[in-house]
Amino acid sequence: MTALITPKRPLAASTARRTLAPAAGRWRRAERLVRRAPLHLALWAIALAWLAPVVGLLITSLRPKSDILSTGWWAAVVQPRFTFDNYAEVLGSHGMLGALLNSLQITIPSTLIPLVVAAFAGYAFAWLRFPYRDTIFMVIVALMMVPVQLGFIPLLHLLGDAGLTQNFTGIWLVHSAYALPFGVFLLRNFFVGLPSSIIEAARLDGAGEFRIFRTLVVPLSTPAIASYGIFQFLWVWNDLLMALVYAQNPAASPMTRQIQGLLSEFGTEWHLLAAGAFVLMVVPLTVFFGLQRYFAHGLLSGSVK
Repeated sequence: MTALITPKRPLAASTARRTLAPAAGRWRRAERLVRRAPLHLALWAIALAWLAPVVGLLITSLRPKSDILSTGWWAAVVQPRFTFDNYAEVLGSHGMLGALLNSLQITIPSTLIPLVVAAFAGYAFAWLRFPYRDTIFMVIVALMMVPVQLGFIPLLHLLGDAGLTQNFTGIWLVHSAYALPFGVFLLRNFFVGLPSSIIEAARLDGAGEFRIFRTLVVPLSTPAIASYGIFQFLWVWNDLLMALVYAQNPAASPMTRQIQGLLSEFGTEWHLLAAGAFVLMVVPLTVFFGLQRYFAHGLLSGSVK
């Protein structure tokens, strides 16, 4: 039996391929870079357009009053003169520090309450069987289409008669109630996509529903839960309408109402308005960028299985 002998490749040819391979790879990378250049330029333009007002507000808040009234914020690039007196004044003598604490006392519970309730309800609608489950879920989804303004008058009378508009309890309940339909819808749809084999294996091992939820569902759903928490935190922190309607005690006013008061009282005091507005922006920006990886993962997690 004659063995087939494969002729060896010429040494020069293999050496030439090894030499040309890095050059071909560099050429392909350069080609991809050129092809994606318009997209990258467009993204950079959008980022600059979004950051320009933020940078302008920050620079304005750090400039003396005389400089703000005489030149635009871009003049600080040529003649930089900065001071923290604007922040000291607006936080000290105009009640912004107390309003900052009020905003935290409103926003944190108004985020945690619907987050916890929506997570439990989403798990129940996704993995538990009970009568009229799908009907109740459709009713909750339908509530997302009801304008929040329809509930202002009846809820205001209800909470006012109970004395809940003079403290934070009323606005906690209102923010939680308005946020729950979307939260239940979002988390239920994410929980349904979890592998059923894991849930069934845990049940066969004798794990209860609460233990399954705590040890399996929550760790696997951290991106979705964090995304909803970020949405709710930003919504409550930047809210003015609910604060005007349901937080009727001036001592419980959040920063959005305090900024409105500064605008009506010091309409031309741009150094105070800029400092107060940037203080209002710092917390949500910190939360968003601190949890950005969870936010991006939570948005994309349902797109690829």
